[in-house]
Amino acid sequence: MMSRADLFNATDFSRWVNGPSGRAFRLVAGVAWLAFAVTFRGQWWGLAAGVWSFFPLTAGLFDVCWISAALGGPLRGRTIRAGQAVRTS
Repeated sequence: MMSRADLFNATDFSRWVNGPSGRAFRLVAGVAWLAFAVTFRGQWWGLAAGVWSFFPLTAGLFDVCWISAALGGPLRGRTIRAGQAVRTS
């Protein structure tokens, strides 16, 4: 039986988000959340956006997948992509 992380990492969404275009998207999303946080830094939602920006920024910068890790799977995008390549072969 496959784990929840394996099931997630076998999806098209996981393939996209852990690929180059998904990584670029995560970087852009992280910068957008950070810009929102700076714009509204005096409000609670600005602080919340700043905290939230950590996840897409680090995911894009360091090639990690927080969703896979939360489901008990590998954190590194390289490891996820290697597993995806084995499944399609």
